[in-house]
Amino acid sequence: MGTEYALLVAPSANRVYTQSAPDLTRAELAAFSTGALEDRLGPASPRDLGGQTYLVFATEEPLSSADLAVLGNLSSGLALFELVSGDLLRPIATPGLDKFDDDLITIPKYSGKTNENFTKLLLNVTALASAWGSEFGSRTFTVLDPVAGRGTTLNQALMYGWNPIGIEIDGKDFEAYAAFLKTWLRRKRVKHRAEITPVRREGRKLGRRFDVEFTSDDKRLTFFESDTTAARALMKRQVADLLVADLPYGVVHGSRTSKGLERGPAELLSAALPGWIELIRPGGAVGLSWNTHVAPREQAVELLERHGLAVFEPAGLEHWVDQGITRDVLVARRS
Repeated sequence: MGTEYALLVAPSANRVYTQSAPDLTRAELAAFSTGALEDRLGPASPRDLGGQTYLVFATEEPLSSADLAVLGNLSSGLALFELVSGDLLRPIATPGLDKFDDDLITIPKYSGKTNENFTKLLLNVTALASAWGSEFGSRTFTVLDPVAGRGTTLNQALMYGWNPIGIEIDGKDFEAYAAFLKTWLRRKRVKHRAEITPVRREGRKLGRRFDVEFTSDDKRLTFFESDTTAARALMKRQVADLLVADLPYGVVHGSRTSKGLERGPAELLSAALPGWIELIRPGGAVGLSWNTHVAPREQAVELLERHGLAVFEPAGLEHWVDQGITRDVLVARRS
């Protein structure tokens, strides 16, 4: 008969995201099953137990401790239970990858910040779509966010013990992130070295870079203040396993390039994608989220496929954010 599990979905500080979280979590569970757990999770469906709605799924064999450690990284998973005798809940420990206190993620507050749960979901489904999805709990991924803003994705990668690389053209966002992270690391007494240096190529200044080296291990963070369309000039080819980008929505803010403010994700992708792809290793994955009101899904798919990426179209990740934003996700792999 197999084993049934009940997942309690975490409430979010963002009311709108809370409404979308159960459906998004069902899609994320499917991605974990396919990418890391050999399709051993049955489809999840909502079930009312004691006045609370859970997502219930089944497996033919009980989940191992390694399986549970992988599922402990679900972006909106609050608690996991084994269902006993149909409706009794037995709590199960699900240790995740997190290496730091969660205030690394929750302290920064600013206009236009992407919901932290969604950032984690986007990072997860991208990693699971890569050639190394089965190594989700053991591989140290290098993650590139080419439109990093104030670093929500970079911080989530740090939480996992991965190596983040970011690019952001806005100097104020660059400085705000560097100041926050240096202060946070000192307050938490994390041993590290940090410095900001200019980036020059052939005598021309391309911007600045913020480097953090963690002295207790070989982990590092690199954050460039530069135009993302010049990404290829900033670093060597094939430096990243994953590219994760929450593209500008074209409502409150756009993407700033050397040509001015570009409002649409399609324009940004057309200009930047060729350089971005060169930075991803074969087998690496690209995960993009964007506002479908300003660029239809078909246009995004065509752009990715035109540049040789194999596009996955995970179901169930499109969701309403506000009156002007319906957000969707595309994931692709570089062959």
